Amino acid sequence: MLHMTTLAITVIADDRPGIIARVATALSGHRMNLTDSSMTVLSGHLAMTLICTGVTPIDDVRAALTGAAGDDLIIHVHPVAQNASPAAPAVSYLLSVHGADRLGIVAELTAVVAEAGGNITDLTTRLAGGLYVLAAEIDLPVAADGDRLRTRIAETAARLGVDAGLQPLERDEL
Repeated sequence: MLHMTTLAITVIADDRPGIIARVATALSGHRMNLTDSSMTVLSGHLAMTLICTGVTPIDDVRAALTGAAGDDLIIHVHPVAQNASPAAPAVSYLLSVHGADRLGIVAELTAVVAEAGGNITDLTTRLAGGLYVLAAEIDLPVAADGDRLRTRIAETAARLGVDAGLQPLERDEL
């Protein structure tokens, strides 16, 4: 009997056409189904995280990806535990921040979220000229105080000299 496995795969490389195709082709060639992914280009570098499932042994997947990587991709393959506990009920929020760039914006605001028990499920930042923009999706436990978090974010943002908002986010399930 074949055993289903779930793998987390990260890929880092200087960006250029064809990288995603190389990795996806190696995975599908070994019957690994791409179930979840995030891919972006940051300052000319591709950063990709993939979750794949299939029956191919991890060592065979690693060998296939090593072949696809050549000498220009950094790839890491890690098994994902099958016994992950289900996520606790949560309320989703969107944290948006913009203002003059300065050291500590991400560190201080994400610490406020963590102190409230919030889990950041997606985070994007961009620097355009001197304007810094942050957008984060947050899952806050149902029992947590969303108004208190909103107040703490506003206080921290004011101290940092940026504008911040925390709004409920409706998650659409695929």
